[in-house]
This record gives sequence, structure tokens and C-alpha cells, in this order.
Amino acid sequence: MAAAFELTRPEHGGRFDVTIYQLGWRLGGKGASGRGPSGRIEEHGLHVWLGFYENAFAMMRDCYAEAARSTGVFGDWQDAFLPEPDIGLFAPHGSEGWHRWHGRFSPRPGLPGDVALGIDGQDQDPSSLADYMSAAVGMLITLLLDTEVRRSDSPPPPAPDDPDQIIAAMRALLGRGVFAGGVVLVEALGLLQIAIAGLPRGFESMLVRLVDTIASGMREWLETHLLGDDRRSHVWEMVDLVLACIVGCFRDKLLTDPRGLDAINAHDCRDWLRRHGASERAVNSAFVQGLYDLALAYEDGDATRPGIAAGQGMRGALRMFFAYRGALFWRMRAGMGDVVFAPLYHVLRERGVQFRFFHRLTNVGLAPGGELGPGDRTHVAALDFDVQAKLHAEHYNPLITIAGRPCWPAEPDFSQLIDGEKLAADNADLESHWDRRRADTARLEVGRDFDFVVLGVSVGAIPDVCPEILARDARWRRMTAAVKTVATQAFQVWLDQDLESLGWHGPPWLASAFAKPFDSWCDMAHTIPEEAWAAPPATAVYFCGVLPDGPAPADDDHDYQSRRNAEVKRNAVDFLASQASRMWPGIGKGADGFRWDLLADPEPGAGAATGPARFDSQYWRANVNPTDRYVLSLPGSLEHRISPLDMTYDNMTIAGDWTDCGLNTGCTEAAVMAGRLAAHALSGAPALNRIIGYDHP
Repeated sequence: MAAAFELTRPEHGGRFDVTIYQLGWRLGGKGASGRGPSGRIEEHGLHVWLGFYENAFAMMRDCYAEAARSTGVFGDWQDAFLPEPDIGLFAPHGSEGWHRWHGRFSPRPGLPGDVALGIDGQDQDPSSLADYMSAAVGMLITLLLDTEVRRSDSPPPPAPDDPDQIIAAMRALLGRGVFAGGVVLVEALGLLQIAIAGLPRGFESMLVRLVDTIASGMREWLETHLLGDDRRSHVWEMVDLVLACIVGCFRDKLLTDPRGLDAINAHDCRDWLRRHGASERAVNSAFVQGLYDLALAYEDGDATRPGIAAGQGMRGALRMFFAYRGALFWRMRAGMGDVVFAPLYHVLRERGVQFRFFHRLTNVGLAPGGELGPGDRTHVAALDFDVQAKLHAEHYNPLITIAGRPCWPAEPDFSQLIDGEKLAADNADLESHWDRRRADTARLEVGRDFDFVVLGVSVGAIPDVCPEILARDARWRRMTAAVKTVATQAFQVWLDQDLESLGWHGPPWLASAFAKPFDSWCDMAHTIPEEAWAAPPATAVYFCGVLPDGPAPADDDHDYQSRRNAEVKRNAVDFLASQASRMWPGIGKGADGFRWDLLADPEPGAGAATGPARFDSQYWRANVNPTDRYVLSLPGSLEHRISPLDMTYDNMTIAGDWTDCGLNTGCTEAAVMAGRLAAHALSGAPALNRIIGYDHP
């Protein structure tokens, strides 16, 4: 979608005639959402946007502005995306259950998308690793000043401002030996900030000595002031992790290595932190656990096999905390399909883009030839599709209206499909990998039907749609073997009481590092007004986590999706009965450890279900389709990703969060960056320096 948005910008003057071929009835892939009974929002999982998503926010800001010129139904982008400053983490605490940590992040100047849009008067994002390290050091200085060190009434001595003075000051400071006491540590950290910005190359070894000495003194200070204080132990853990990051960046010479953070992607994030002094307590803290949980970073969905490439973990954390604009997180007012893909669909249709729904790609056919060696090139000769259903009319109209806004339904409009009644009666699942029904086939040929291809399927589907490429291209074989995906599970509940009345204290967090298998959750009460309940519930809560993989199912295993859905339902019921009261004490006072009567039924009637059977009215799903699985950033895998700028296939580029796009992790920003890179590969626009974060350290 991002590639289509870029290729059809007015600046191109209609140069590209774009057609999008889409499986099933809705856009969005893992980000698709639909409207179920009572117009309730039904998502693939829990979606939030981060404040550093420069490219994604810029696209949506442009999209909303363009849509407003033809319709007012979508509103302003700032009505669709809501700032969220609060995040919560959970840490197990013996017999007491769970300790909660709540962080509120102050707004930062500007709005996400400002840099990508070239808006004047805004601070630039940190563009180098040195900038990030300086910001991290500044955070430690603030902590020390706020905790112990008294500010002097006398003015500070002038800071050294040339390399010779910096070196002399460093030598004098190092000559003192161990840095004991907050005042000396603040002085040392301040000098380190100056040295990061002003010291020329060739003095890295002295910087490493200074960093190691600071880390030693800082950890001693931490143990003295914070280690025994349970209420502030999270500060100890956070500082310990920041110290390890700073030490590691200098010891591994990442500030001068041309590969930047990619130089450490062979290591797991936790292992790299340990190697540079982080304690086991910090490495296993809720902060690190939350990083893995939010990234769904568990190979094969196995909670005992966590894995994040250290460089990508660092890149994500640094941009998350030091490059956000406005708020750390941004919620969507409604479903991601409603807020993102409905306005994109509207704008692209207005620009003349054609959509072909109900088309399953079955093969990307290459020109004849043998195994591709280094430097060899070929092209895509044909695209083969199964047409899942035929239409009564020329075009399919995919959207419905809920609460005055265009939305995607949770199932197709069968009345627009030939034999739609039979498809509905057969419970056809036109998004399922295992539902292979078709009404026809279609073949597109280069030169006759298309000139260029943007392959936007997820990497999990590559073996199914690109057998010819895999048979001839060793790089693609290595990529599909190394770049792994994980199944996920999600459920949503609608409650007739709000969480505060059930014992939750504080703001409606986005929470992570909670109990498996649904370790991340969020109070989504703000979405209720966007739904269409006759008697609206008080709130909705979304949960998600990884789903362990079993043996790979056969393509003709038609019941696989329903079996995995049933597994998720059992997991959700068990989770609510065993864990919900640890979050909301008032909900655990019913039978089976959960007040099932609080679950709001969108279709209430006589003889309403009681007990766990009331969960039947809620929503759950297993994301096991190849295109629904979450893309991992495992250690040692990122070097095998292929860039949208790759020229092996003259008339094909790729897009998705599985590509080598500069932010190699599963998220909206990576997908948009890849789409913009794909557009650049075909048109030369946008310029690479306008794809914020592409050439990131």
C-alpha cells in the first residue's frame, strides 16, 4: 500500500497505472481489521504506533489531508491517532503475584512525521549513534542529579571545548582512579558527553577507559543507593541496562564501525548486554522481558527460546526512547483497518488505482533460465492467480459504514459474489491458506498485462508463491530459511464494568511482560464509541502473545485453522480464570476465578449463557496463515534479508517488514519504509534521504 501511495503521487503525473491484487475481501495483511456483531472492532492483535514512525505517520498525514479534499468522513489525522504517554510492565514477585511498573513519558517537541514531511522549525532526529549515546549519558546525569547530588550555587567551571582540552580533562579525571560519589560521576558523565561530540578518531581506547571507569563507579553508587529499595529497584535495573549499552557501544567500536549497530546482529540482545556488564537481574528485568514480549520474539512460539538480534534490538530501543515525537506511543481511535486502510483505499481509488479482490497469488513465473549466480539478472514473465470468487458487478465494494465512518467488515459481502449464498453456507474462509476453493484462474503476462511488479506478500508465503525463484536463486533460499516467522494468538473481551471499578488503579496502560501466553494487553475503552452497540459496554480489553508451532500442516488440511482457533479459545478461557484477578482484583470474585457475567454479549437474548460459556460471545483468533505470522529478527538472520533496491529481477521489487529496509523488525514503520524503497526502485522517488531511518546507524 505504501508503494502504491508513493507511485501514484500527483508529482508523477500519472506515469504509473497501478493495480493491486488482494487475497480475500480486505486490505492490510496482519494489520487488517473487521467489524463483527454490533459493529465491534475485531483485530488480528494489539496494534499501537510508536512516536518515531516518521515514514508511516507522514504517509497517513498526507493521506488524511488528501482524503479531506473529497470527503469529510475520515476527519483529521490527529482525531484518528491519539497520543499515549503511559506504558506499564509487570514483574513476578513471589507469593505477592506481580509488581507493576508504570512509566509516563513526557511529550517531545514536534509530531511524528514532521521530519519526513520536511516541516520547518522542528528538531532533527538523532542521526548518529553518537547522538544516541550522548542522550543516554544525559539521562544518567538527570537521574543522579534528581536522586542525590546537590546542585552548587557557584557556576560550573567552563567545559573543555577543543580536543586537546578534552583529552587533558579525561587524563586528569582518570588519574583519580575509581569514581566514588555522585558529584564525581556527574562530572565524569558530563565530560563523556563532551568527548562523544568533540573527540576526534584515534582516542577510542581512552574513551573506553573512561566509560569502563564510569560504569564501575555508577554500579557501586547504584548498589549503595537503590539495590535494597524495592520501590526503586526498577531504576537500578534501567540504569544497569543503559550502562551496558553505553559500554558495549564503545568496547565494540560501534560509533566508528561502518556497519553501525548491524555489526552486533550475530548476538542475541540479552547475551550482548551480559557481555558488557549487565547483571542477571537487569537482563531478566521487566524492561528486557517487555522488549521481547512486544517484539513477539520467541522462535517457534516457544517462550524458552527468546531471540532478538542485538543490533536491531538496540536500534529499536534507541529510536523508541530518544527519537519519538509528541508521545512515546500513539493509539488508533478505532481498528487499524478503519484508521489506516480505509482512508488509504479511498485515496488510492480517487487516484485511479484498481483493486482486484479475491485473487490468490499462486506463482511468480520467471523468464526461462538456470541457476542464478552472483551478478546474474532475469525478469518476471508471468503472474498466476486463483480467482477465489467472481463478482456480479465489475468491481467489488469492500467497505461498510459504522458510526458514520467507512470500515471493513469481518467477512465478505457475499451478496456481491456469484454463488455467494453457497460460499456463505459453506463457511468459506477466503483469507485462509487452507481454503483453496476457486472459481477461476488468471494469468498476467509481462508486456501485455504488466510492466513492473511489487511483491508485497509476507515472507511466510514466499515458498508457496515463488517456487521458481527459490529453485533458481540461492539468496532467496537462504533468506526464507533464515528469516523466520512466528504464529501469534489474540483475544478481545468487552466488559460491562470499567477496569477501575474492578480494582485497576492508574491510567489505561499499554502493558507487557505479564503472564504467558497473553503477555501484552491494553485497555481499549476509547474504541467503544466507534462501535454500534445497542447497550454499549464499559470497556474492551485486547490481549496477544505468541502461539507455539506444531508440525507444519499440509496444504489440504482444511480444519487446521479451526483447530488452532479452538486452541486459542481454550488458552483465553484458562488465562482469564487464572490470571485476570492478578490485574483486576474485582473480576476474580466469581465462579472459576472470573466473573463471566461481566462479558458483554453483542447479541443478547433469552437463555443467555452463563459461566465460561459466555466467552463464546467474545472474539479470538489464531494467526497461523503464512501471511498473518509475525516476522522475527533473530540473531544471525538479518544479513540474509534482501533489499527492495536489489536489482536481480529487472521488473520486480519487494516490500514488507521482512525486507532489508533499514528498520528490520516486524512493525508498521518497517513495512512503510520498504514500500517507499520499492517505489524508489521503480521511479527514483522518494529520494533515499527522505526515507527517514533507511541509512540508520
